[in-house]
Amino acid sequence: MRFPTPLIQGALVQRYKRFLADVRLAGSEVVTAHCPNPGAMLGMTAPGLRVWLSVSTAKGRALPHTLEIVETLDPAPALVGVNTGRPNSLVEEAIRGGVIAELGGYEALRREVKYGGASRIDMLLTGAGRPDCYVEVKNVHLVREPGLAEFPDCVTARGAKHLRELAAMVAAGKRAVMVYCVQRGDAHRFRLAADIDPQYAAAFAEARRGGVEALCYACEVAADAITLNTPISINEPA
Repeated sequence: MRFPTPLIQGALVQRYKRFLADVRLAGSEVVTAHCPNPGAMLGMTAPGLRVWLSVSTAKGRALPHTLEIVETLDPAPALVGVNTGRPNSLVEEAIRGGVIAELGGYEALRREVKYGGASRIDMLLTGAGRPDCYVEVKNVHLVREPGLAEFPDCVTARGAKHLRELAAMVAAGKRAVMVYCVQRGDAHRFRLAADIDPQYAAAFAEARRGGVEALCYACEVAADAITLNTPISINEPA
């Protein structure tokens, strides 16, 4: 996924009220950008970190700038995609391009299809002679140990609800897959952050026992593009 227009580099001043970030641009101008990430963003909110912003020309938009990438320094320097609106497009692009072999061979892909308890599945894959495949995508950006990505970075009751709904689809004879999209290239393994949200970790284990599949792919992140391209192993709880 290439960014449609060049990103603007700056330095983070502060991230606040969850969805706002002040960024100092070249020339010392400070702009307030939309921060499209409801998580804790651990290790990615320190003042002075290099960041990259996209700019929208849409009329009537209060904040034209959007925080897209942060260069974290902890535990090691890495470019991290923090826009949680990007992973669905990254995964769709990878499916259509044959990168995610486990999700290949379907004839149609639809986004945001209603299912379950008033929810919408991120993607529904369908094909003749195959059970419908319900695909939920989660953005991953937390790394606390070198090479080890984790999810979630804060409590997510909504995420646990999605796991239960996926398990219900399997019970109904469908296929259900949770895809963890790691928007950074320095991770080689993945695990659930059970110390941050034990309820989510328990819901994941229950969903896996119920037949929900789990995949994890890492991305190559650069200032002009983010590409999902590398499967990484999942360390599942015993």
